[in-house]
Amino acid sequence: MLSVTLNISVIGTGYLGATHAACMAELGFDVIGVDVDPEKIDSLSRGDLPFHEPGLPELIRKHVDSGRLRFTTDMGEVGAWADVHFIAVGTPQLPGGTGADMTYVDAATTSLAQAITKDRALIVGKSTVPVGTAARLYDLVKAEKNDDVDLSLAWNPEFLREGFAVKDTVEPDRLVVGTRHEADEQLLREVYAEALDRSTPWVSTDFETAELVKVAANAFLATKISFINAFSEVTETVGGDIATLADAIGFDERIGRKFLNAGVGFGGGCLPKDIRALQTRVGELGLDHTMRFLNEMDHINLRRRDRVISLAEEILGGDYAGTDENHSAVEGKRIAVLGITFKPLSDDVRDSPGLDIAGRLYNAGADVSVYDPQGNANAAKRFPRLGYVDSMTEAARGADLVVLTTEWNEFKQLAPADLNEVVAKRQFIDARNVLPAPEWEQAGWTIAQLGRKFD
Repeated sequence: MLSVTLNISVIGTGYLGATHAACMAELGFDVIGVDVDPEKIDSLSRGDLPFHEPGLPELIRKHVDSGRLRFTTDMGEVGAWADVHFIAVGTPQLPGGTGADMTYVDAATTSLAQAITKDRALIVGKSTVPVGTAARLYDLVKAEKNDDVDLSLAWNPEFLREGFAVKDTVEPDRLVVGTRHEADEQLLREVYAEALDRSTPWVSTDFETAELVKVAANAFLATKISFINAFSEVTETVGGDIATLADAIGFDERIGRKFLNAGVGFGGGCLPKDIRALQTRVGELGLDHTMRFLNEMDHINLRRRDRVISLAEEILGGDYAGTDENHSAVEGKRIAVLGITFKPLSDDVRDSPGLDIAGRLYNAGADVSVYDPQGNANAAKRFPRLGYVDSMTEAARGADLVVLTTEWNEFKQLAPADLNEVVAKRQFIDARNVLPAPEWEQAGWTIAQLGRKFD
């Protein structure tokens, strides 16, 4: 470990903040995590996490026990102690709108600027924000800081993948920092010295570019997913194999194979809200036409969920009606939904395609049984009327249809023999295209996959 003397605080102890605080401690710093929620602080101080992230609970307990990591609700304490303060609070979608809610970022930055009493300190934004936020907060910090404090602000966006957050923080694939002063960049180079020693790419830029890098990365990934899903709509109509198509174009190094997996689309707390917030922000800048393609991406993504519902209707004996006046073929049928988180290795059900599909099937009159290795509890808070069970076998027992919506390894390794004698009818929708369809068909199953013509 490095011999370091900088003290670090992390404001906000949700997914991003708790991860960043633990990883900064792992890199050798003394760290305080700050939150306004006393219950969350007590929980983290015991090493208990309110969410699932592989490896993170162990890391938090390790450094709470070592004394290198602690948690508090006292902003004044960290204002007098830390040299570098990371802002890691949420920027959720505005209620009733598509823009980013900056309430928490603004409040945290204001409170922190007022609380800092060290001679010199740096506030570093990590939250995903609309372009122009850093410049606005820079002026806010200068207005709110104590007169005798040399206080500045920088922007350092996060690029965490749920399920791999610890690795992505300790061993990032790149570091982006937006600053207005060379001294601020040099201070951040001290913070990330270990990563720089491993030749991690370092991108030093202005506020606006640093802010846009994060949303541009998310928009590009969402574009690749939406692109292949748009072609899956074509292959479902004319025939063809969407997986082979993706493999073929993925050999082109200009395109690449990653994120070209056709399926039920993306969800979670980042991609959907970030592309919507980007559209809103460019509209505010008078560039409505510039990002118009993002709106169509959103529609493509949501249509994939519609397609799963229509496949369920077709398999169970009717056409997708979509109106209350028409009989639904799923009514009275028992349907098992495997996977309710938006992605594997997470318990996050925000904007989850699986939860949306399960809820719509339930509302159409189906008896829906759900199993997810990590997501049942969070899903039950959002949609308590579904039947949540503790195993894949229990979910599928007596089912007229099984629907796979999250590609957990447990489901990817599923074989027909595992369910042959459990289900009422051998009917399956693989909405993530992860199962060998010919093998299931040979075992007597009707199996539908997205991007494959279904008869």
